[in-house]
Amino acid sequence: MKLYDTRTAPNPRRVRVFLAEKGIEIPDVQQIDLSKLEQKGEEFTRINPVQRTPALELDDGTILTESVAICRYFEELQPNPPLMGTDAKSKAIVEMWQRRLELHFLMPVAMAFRHTHPAMAQMETPQFPEFGEANKPRVLAFLEHLDAELGQRRYVAGDAFTIADITALVATDFMRPARITRPENLKNLTRWYGEVSARPSAKA
Repeated sequence: MKLYDTRTAPNPRRVRVFLAEKGIEIPDVQQIDLSKLEQKGEEFTRINPVQRTPALELDDGTILTESVAICRYFEELQPNPPLMGTDAKSKAIVEMWQRRLELHFLMPVAMAFRHTHPAMAQMETPQFPEFGEANKPRVLAFLEHLDAELGQRRYVAGDAFTIADITALVATDFMRPARITRPENLKNLTRWYGEVSARPSAKA
């Protein structure tokens, strides 16, 4: 088994945090340097024609891409601790929040970063700075909603830490390079972030 990773990118980090929560170590990890456009090279394109990290190569040669699909694979292999729900209802709620966080939080943060940061000029061609800036208020509006929800429960999708919290944590941390300031007045969000960012897995 081999994991293709990028230390600086948010989606590979989601997989690393997930694996850390599970206590799973993959000894064969290859770093793909996006700043050098290694993801567009012939070797990695054979692994993932979409030219994105992460990617997981199984022992039988199967290639899994997309961070949540990779996490699902490990959830099925090692159900405990459960990070994607435990029954029909909780699994649906986790999936609901996971999807919301991807579409309304992580994606607009990524678009702000990709279209406004100078370091992304060679990767996001062409950049549309106005589009990047337009995504910033969308992030802040969603955080208002998330703050209200976190006032009702400990974690994003309920009383247990799940992949939804991992996605939210990664998106929150990615706000800094995207130059979006986390509002200090969102007390529930601040409480939640302090708790989840203190977990050992957050350093993965």
